[in-house]
Amino acid sequence: MPIPVPTLPIDSEGLLRLLRHKEGTWVQWGLACQMLQKLGENSLAIFENTGFEPIQQNQIVVASQVYASLQAGNAADIVLAHFEQKGSDILNELRVLNQLERVAMATFALEKNLDVLEAKDVVKAIKEASSVANLPEGFTRHPGDAVVLQILKAAQGKIDPQERTRLIARGLRFAHGERARAAIERLLTDMANPTKKKAPNLPNFRYDAEDSIPRILPVVGTLPMTIAQFKAVPFADEIAPFGIVHSTGDSTWATLPGWFVVHEAEDGVIVSCNTDTLQAAINQEVVSSIRDRAEDVLVLVDRAQRDWDENSYFAIADEDGNLKFAWFETKPDVKILGKVTLTLRPKRFFDEEASKDRWQFEE
Repeated sequence: MPIPVPTLPIDSEGLLRLLRHKEGTWVQWGLACQMLQKLGENSLAIFENTGFEPIQQNQIVVASQVYASLQAGNAADIVLAHFEQKGSDILNELRVLNQLERVAMATFALEKNLDVLEAKDVVKAIKEASSVANLPEGFTRHPGDAVVLQILKAAQGKIDPQERTRLIARGLRFAHGERARAAIERLLTDMANPTKKKAPNLPNFRYDAEDSIPRILPVVGTLPMTIAQFKAVPFADEIAPFGIVHSTGDSTWATLPGWFVVHEAEDGVIVSCNTDTLQAAINQEVVSSIRDRAEDVLVLVDRAQRDWDENSYFAIADEDGNLKFAWFETKPDVKILGKVTLTLRPKRFFDEEASKDRWQFEE
């Protein structure tokens, strides 16, 4: 059994000699490594002078810090005495726990004679249980009950009988509270007397953000169209929270992505057109991205926005009473019927045949 040295040296040579001769306990070795690092010795130099590999140095330094927190947390003397002599690898696993959890876990590890792999699994269970705000009735924050919670969660999945038997045995070994033990015993009973299959959960989904909620809007028609057609479609009243629209009579609708500009439209209507008819309506060139033919376009017009600004296009009537879109450098004298807030083109698809033709031409 390692015998603690009365006091640690304070100089580098003395500390290196202590490590080289393995004098004292592993806790003191960890303290010695810390002190050497503070004195400017790097881990490689310590290894060359003592034989303690860098990974071993790191383990005993961290474990000695955990041991110090056990002392500060008033762990039982029997626990401190045990881990002063051995178990640095187990204490190293406790580094992710807080002080109260470390004391409880070190005590539990001694009581159940855990090896390092078992301790690692229990520490994981403690971390998972610590994230649960409200534990099941009768469960405690004890490491054994944390293991039971982990087992109950695992048992809800599809696991083979052999694995279920292993989990139940582990739960019976570690359960601390009466409720936790009773829960494990129910698993054992259910295994002996299998019940009918449980109905599956409903396929529940929830919108994560506003821009994931699409919007359905009325289509007033296709260009060219008259102003009477543009005004004929009534305001579409949507029912929260899913934007359900109730329609009577003959109506045409289109769904737009849930972008901010779409949801912002107060009285939004859609005008269907293509790059050729839009070019005629706007009296400016509109380029199609499809070779040799016009490209379909949807134009979103908010009929509620009738105030002019120099950065937008607006719906107006031309001399013949047909719908037209125009931009004005200054405030116009004509009546504004709505603001163009979005033009939408279809998803671009890769034309494989056209690509082949282009390569052949370039060759």
